[in-house]
Amino acid sequence: MHIFFIILKKLKSTISYVYFFIYIYILCMNSRIIRTRFAPSPTGMLHIGGLRTALYNYILARKFNGNFILRIEDTDQTRFVPEAEKYIIESLKWLGIMPDEGIINGGPYGSYRQSERKEIYQEYAKKLVDLGHAYYAFDTAEELDAMHKKLESAKIANPQYNAISREWMKNSLTLSQSEVESRIKNGEKFVIRFKMPKEGVVRFHDEVRGWVKVDVSTLDDKILLKSDGMATYHLASVVDDYLMKITHVIRGEEWLPSAPLHILTYKAFGWEDVMPTFVHLPLLLKPEGQGKLSKRDAEEHGFPIFPLSWSDAKTGKEVLGFREKGYLPEALINFLALMGWNPGNNQELFSLDELIENFSLEHLGKSGARFNIKKAEWFNKQYLSRKSNDFFIPFIKEHVDENDIEKLNSICDIVRERAAFTPDIWNYSKTFFHAPKELEQNDKFINTISTSFAKDFLLEAEKVNFVYEDIHQLMNTMLENKNLKYKDVMPFFRIALFGSSNGPDVVKSMIILGKEESFNRVNTLLKTYEG
Repeated sequence: MHIFFIILKKLKSTISYVYFFIYIYILCMNSRIIRTRFAPSPTGMLHIGGLRTALYNYILARKFNGNFILRIEDTDQTRFVPEAEKYIIESLKWLGIMPDEGIINGGPYGSYRQSERKEIYQEYAKKLVDLGHAYYAFDTAEELDAMHKKLESAKIANPQYNAISREWMKNSLTLSQSEVESRIKNGEKFVIRFKMPKEGVVRFHDEVRGWVKVDVSTLDDKILLKSDGMATYHLASVVDDYLMKITHVIRGEEWLPSAPLHILTYKAFGWEDVMPTFVHLPLLLKPEGQGKLSKRDAEEHGFPIFPLSWSDAKTGKEVLGFREKGYLPEALINFLALMGWNPGNNQELFSLDELIENFSLEHLGKSGARFNIKKAEWFNKQYLSRKSNDFFIPFIKEHVDENDIEKLNSICDIVRERAAFTPDIWNYSKTFFHAPKELEQNDKFINTISTSFAKDFLLEAEKVNFVYEDIHQLMNTMLENKNLKYKDVMPFFRIALFGSSNGPDVVKSMIILGKEESFNRVNTLLKTYEG
């Protein structure tokens, strides 16, 4: 405080004082603890776009040592899905982006479930009415329908309940105060609507879109409190963000049209000084690049868009999730982070800590991000290939009782080069324990040249030590002597060993299988070819 007064004495002009206090104000604002929130609605399973929103909120909070809050926005009870909340929590747990506060672990600003905050919203809705920024509306469904028809007949392009139409509707702006009080006292149903200004422009800054300007004449008087006494998203989200001291609202682009109302609501309450920074994320687009990614796209292309598998209540079908498909959470995090955010360099692989260190709102893109499932698969393969054998071995031992650690490690070394998903670990390992039941029939690979070579190879292999170096040298020498290439004979051996012309290194595989098993499998194919 002493230093503060010394600086004030040294300022020589009014302008200097102004700039100094502006600087102090900005400094104080910037010193606010960063608080982000993920606020999904439990109306269905968590979409991959929602998961990306949660990730960005988590990363920003971690970057500035702030708090990440999980709030459930369940004001729409007609679309409530009982198991959805549990699904959301399980998805975040799987990804490892757990909240600091919220429905899981509580916190100082609970409840974090909006259906349990009904009285709070009613209080603030009434406050807006008292401030003159909202009003009671008693219109019936039939009266609202009549209003829309009247506006349509007048060739109004966008018929809505707004600053013009409200003047002939049944609300507290057109009725006397005594009649309004009487209606409420008699239990007549009403809603509370926001009183949109008749003219003017709403101007606000979005971290992705820049400055956004919207003419209020295009906006309607949205319902803030429904006739059942429950708040709509518009009121509940603003009130909760204020009470929970949220500094950044990071949400999908689909909420951008609602932002002007939310800005005006903040101003109506007099909360401009603590208004959060708005960040509206670009859409996730179809693989073709046109239109928003949907569940139907996933079904048509055969890829997941939900973090975890779930049973569709409407169809009864099991919908595949990223986890059950065999994706690693760190791979999915990396993939999602780069769908809308650019690090500004050519780096593609980021650990979660590296994402936190490098992330910035300035590098979020404006354009929609095309959902490239092949890229997601690439990420998963990269992360899976970096796993230790200790990670791979349990996936094998889940199916077979094998305690030969040397054999298991050798199999893992081979599988790592091929596996893209965790189920691949056993799929590519099982033929080392069970001979293939079916052998690919392919004249291109099973012919006189390959069978003749295989017979000679078995005879010569009997004469050398059955170890990798000797067998590998024998294979190379015989190919050279017979003027053949690997492609001429290796598919035959792979069919014999694994049933398919596509497979791992032949010599390495033979060493793992052992001499007897390898020879038996090759001889089985030879006998099949000969008759």
